[in-house]
Amino acid sequence: MNTIKIKYSTSVFTPAGWRSVWVRANAVMVSAKMAEVTEVSKIGGEDPVRSMSVSGSRRQAFDGLSISQREVGAKKRLSACLILA
Repeated sequence: MNTIKIKYSTSVFTPAGWRSVWVRANAVMVSAKMAEVTEVSKIGGEDPVRSMSVSGSRRQAFDGLSISQREVGAKKRLSACLILA
């Protein structure tokens, strides 16, 4: 299996509404144009933890561990991702 590192944008729900964050992940190539996420390494440039925030305020807080669990197993179109390695 061909493992790659990708970076893509996803949305998280905060008390202030939906916000966009960048996710770095390891993925396995499913086909020439698709990959399946196997592990999330960073969310918004930080390691995934229970309490994360988009801007540092409580209004923009979200659960980083649940977001990383949600993303594992997701299939991503490589044309919408930045391939890092």
